[in-house]
Amino acid sequence: MKLKKTLVIALALVALVAAGLYANRLLILQYSLGWHTDWKYPREPNHPVAWADGPATADMPVAQRPPNVIVILADDLGINDVTTHGGGYAAQGVPTPNIDAIARDGVRFDQGYAAAAVCTVSRAAMLTGRYPWRFGVEFTPTPGAMARVAGALYADPDRLYPVIIDQEKAKAAKDFNDLGMPPSEQTLAELLKARGYHTLHIGKWHLGSTPEMRPNGQGFDETLFMESGLHLPEKDPRVVNSKQDFDPIDKFLWPNMRFAVSYNGGKWFEPSKYLADYYTDEAVNAIRKNKNRPFFMYLAHWGVHTPLQASKADYDALAHIPEHRRRVYAAMIRSVDRSVGRVMQTLREEGLDENTLVIFTSDNGAPGYIGLPEVNRPYRGWKLTQFEGGLRVPFVAKWPGHIQPGTQYKSAVSSIDILPTVAAAAGAPVPADRPIDGVNLLPYLGKEGAAQAPRALFWRDGPMRTVQEQGWKLTVTERPKKDWLFNLNTDPTEKTNLAATQPEKLAHLKAMLQAHHAGMPAPRWPSFIEMPIAIDKTLDQKMTPQDDYTYWYN
Repeated sequence: MKLKKTLVIALALVALVAAGLYANRLLILQYSLGWHTDWKYPREPNHPVAWADGPATADMPVAQRPPNVIVILADDLGINDVTTHGGGYAAQGVPTPNIDAIARDGVRFDQGYAAAAVCTVSRAAMLTGRYPWRFGVEFTPTPGAMARVAGALYADPDRLYPVIIDQEKAKAAKDFNDLGMPPSEQTLAELLKARGYHTLHIGKWHLGSTPEMRPNGQGFDETLFMESGLHLPEKDPRVVNSKQDFDPIDKFLWPNMRFAVSYNGGKWFEPSKYLADYYTDEAVNAIRKNKNRPFFMYLAHWGVHTPLQASKADYDALAHIPEHRRRVYAAMIRSVDRSVGRVMQTLREEGLDENTLVIFTSDNGAPGYIGLPEVNRPYRGWKLTQFEGGLRVPFVAKWPGHIQPGTQYKSAVSSIDILPTVAAAAGAPVPADRPIDGVNLLPYLGKEGAAQAPRALFWRDGPMRTVQEQGWKLTVTERPKKDWLFNLNTDPTEKTNLAATQPEKLAHLKAMLQAHHAGMPAPRWPSFIEMPIAIDKTLDQKMTPQDDYTYWYN
């Protein structure tokens, strides 16, 4: 009898625990990635990065060496986040003088485009000079587990358009680490390494995490690799956080992201300070280690990507900005601009500034899911859309003696142009066994009146596809099934859709899209989430049937 009673109690306890687990299954799934990360990748305390020593003395004067190259990439930085292009937060006391100075001393690309409206695809394009769908990189790498919680995260009875989740594709998805750029691609780092450069990566990668897809397998001698996604631990006294309860992705990031980096594939460890400042400290250290040899540095900041976290020092310096979220975001911009200034100052101190090509840009426009409507003004749209707000980005470069100071370049350029331009500056040949879609811009940056030949630019995200040719821009979408045709020469903010009134131009651009995408390979991994994005409203603003929208494919 006693045994039977004990068994009943035990079964009741098991049932109670099971019921509790079931009741909290979505919460458990939402936190499970973070717990798995803690178990699999314990983080060591901060320790110095052992950057490889360069030569103690130079074998030739700086001016006679191939130029050093530094590409600084911000994350999700909108064109109106900087004061360089005439907008920005200057009225609120948040100018970007260091980014502006690169334009003043070099070139400002007034039609500077990211090669994609989302990070992985854009970064693959920049590092290869190619449209990434040529090698199957078309969608954002997303863990299949995300599909299990997405339905709950995006559950909203008032949602006008549904979030569409293909659970079968999600179940069949490869491991997240396997989603990235194939090692068969030739990166800018590989081209410069073959030319004798020491190659360095610092920060975000997002192009795969298997050994062959990480930076060391893609041409970088050294990598200080961002392993997760916090700018500082959430409860660190040096940080000020801003959470967006209206954003499902934001809700997913906070419990699952950690504060961690690794060096050259070693164990994870914690950075010593706010991430942008930490990366900058290490960039300065690496520049000084390599001052006596040609080097290529790819400094890929996580700022200003969510989660929105500012250093307390930057936040406190902006007390005149009353709204908390806007102040945190502006403080993040401040940290990125300060990083640019410190890198440029180090080049001057080491006598390298006259022979270093520096390029600053962003991987895509700012997102609507942070709830700040002004970030891409005057352009429409956000990250994840192929309207100008999602594609136009801050884009500046400086190389004394080769780029005319104060140049305002009017022709459309893209981040696919970075590889052929840098390769030409370094005297490195580009691959001849595959199409290189970017062009070398140097011939047009040092002379008055030099004109780039007209060309078309293309973008692709599943069935959402865009072509821009000589100011005429066509975007075709399947959800909604619609053609969007704009003449950017007269309507740069895409207010008037001319698809119904310009049938010949519409047909011409549709034919260009068809020809460009014909024969492209299948994506290396499928999309399994389709998400509606309002073109003219931030995520915290309620959509109406009158609002323009499109769908993004993860």
